[in-house]
Amino acid sequence: MSAQARLAGIELGGTKGIAVLALGQEIVDTLTIPTGEVIGTLGALRQQLGRWHAAEPLQAIGIASFGPVQLDHTQPHYGTILATPKPGWSGAPVADLLTGGLDCPWRIDTDVNGAALAEFQGGAGIGCDPLCYITLGTGVGGGLLVGGRPVHGAMHPELGHLRLRRAPGDTFAGICPFHGDCVEGLVSGPALAARFGGDAASVPDSHPGWDDVASDIAALCGAILLTTAAKRILFGGSIALHRTFLLPRVRARLVEALGSYLPYLTAATATDIVQVAGLGTEAGPLGAIALAADALEGAAR
Repeated sequence: MSAQARLAGIELGGTKGIAVLALGQEIVDTLTIPTGEVIGTLGALRQQLGRWHAAEPLQAIGIASFGPVQLDHTQPHYGTILATPKPGWSGAPVADLLTGGLDCPWRIDTDVNGAALAEFQGGAGIGCDPLCYITLGTGVGGGLLVGGRPVHGAMHPELGHLRLRRAPGDTFAGICPFHGDCVEGLVSGPALAARFGGDAASVPDSHPGWDDVASDIAALCGAILLTTAAKRILFGGSIALHRTFLLPRVRARLVEALGSYLPYLTAATATDIVQVAGLGTEAGPLGAIALAADALEGAAR
């Protein structure tokens, strides 16, 4: 891929949608809008893609979307959001509405798979195989790379909807409309608001409820290590990036739960295994550009 390839990316999150224009890996223009109803949100992002394409043709587009998403291109609803807790978005034809009329290759994946790809190529995941990226925000999602490629199969990883062992005495029921106390139902932004009875941003770090949150996140990390043998687990999203005290607690609980079984997991190594995403808030937009670069390279083969 040329270092000056003209690429566009869409990071579609539960709270906001971001359109980015890049020359190679350098982002040169950005539009951010709230994620509202389907047609208005995707229409505004498509208009921005159209403006960039009219100014000078785009060579490829990458779409990194919240999920779950149909990623099997042999299926009739390829690129469509499947059943999701986000009201009004189940069945949204994301890929069709964003790429219609734009004559360039494109690729769609989950936002967390895209972020994992960006971290693997130029962030805190370089050289880590397998690599897992977890976002803690409006939802909880997990992207997984094996051999440097996003994992797809019957669908894609849905790590946020695992139901795991709870901390003793934690009675919070969870809010996921599908599973109640799955990880997303316990530690996503809306879950924290329900758990704490108000805006979690105003809850002090010293609140004892954070210990249960750390326990839930540690249980997720343990499940990932036991099932994927990930070399590194990276955390992004507003909760992970703003509540920096959480990951040290998560590591301590992870080592307490599994350190006697996994020989590589110690208090010293846990700091390397469980980290904050190196690209910070740029992981998502750069993930969309990484998907666009993939689409361009695939079209050239």
